[in-house]
Amino acid sequence: MMLSIEAKTNLEDSGYRIVGQHQHSAVKTCRWTKKSILDQGFCYKQKFYEDVHGIKSHRCLQMTPSLPFCDHRCIFCWRNVDLNSPTWQGEADEPTEILDGAIEAQRLLLSGFKGNPNANKKKWEEAQNPNLCAISLDGEPTLYPKLSELIEECHHRNIVPFLVTNGQHPEHLEEISEPSQLYISTVAPDEKTYTQICRPLVTNSWERLNESLELMPSFNCVKVLRLTLVKGWNLKDPSGYAKLVEKAEPDYIEPKGYMFVGHSRKRLQMNNMPTHEEIAQFAEKLEKLTGYKITDESEPSRVVLLSTE
Repeated sequence: MMLSIEAKTNLEDSGYRIVGQHQHSAVKTCRWTKKSILDQGFCYKQKFYEDVHGIKSHRCLQMTPSLPFCDHRCIFCWRNVDLNSPTWQGEADEPTEILDGAIEAQRLLLSGFKGNPNANKKKWEEAQNPNLCAISLDGEPTLYPKLSELIEECHHRNIVPFLVTNGQHPEHLEEISEPSQLYISTVAPDEKTYTQICRPLVTNSWERLNESLELMPSFNCVKVLRLTLVKGWNLKDPSGYAKLVEKAEPDYIEPKGYMFVGHSRKRLQMNNMPTHEEIAQFAEKLEKLTGYKITDESEPSRVVLLSTE
């Protein structure tokens, strides 16, 4: 499935760079990567997990091998979900080609910092060689037929792969090579809310998610449940989420507030964005229900970390 010229132009205008022969992969430099190079802070992933993986915001490669393949059209997604296709179409590029192209594209996107007097030159130089690959930019990565090889290629290059999945393909999760960190997006406490907020393009979506959550304890890597919370939609029923946590047995839980950005502004309103205080209050309820402990937070990203430790 090739992107139309209009779709590709729109993505590039918003900061994407399409890579690979078959144009199903892309990279976009995260704003925290840029801020870190300017010594203006770093993202919550570094704050939460630097001691675990040794990752740095300025060395993060935010990419996808599955543009525009996804089986959800989540209302909170900042991407253009109208492009989404629930099944893979066409040929698949090799992981080496994708990673080479993504790293080169990111170097070009960051090239202007070389002459910026406010940039930390050491960080800029380190950013030329990423040590974290966030496989999360767009689409659903478990639809990419060569995901295991992509994860293995990251490990081979000493790049930490973070895999973020919507949990719709437990049959693929059963077979993939383990990433360094596995996120499963768990964005509803019940089936009705899940259908309303994720707007799935496949049948049995809630059952598929729960099958993936049941598989989570079998992974040896770091495991995280990501709760993207939208006020007025799924910021409710902490006991429902607690049951899913019990099933998945993750190492960490990340309740995170929806951000009013990108294409989601066409579907939601500013008042659907929770405050950090509201996320913190929700995290406290999860703490009481799950036995997990609040161990960190990042107010700029409106996210709280709960841990078994």
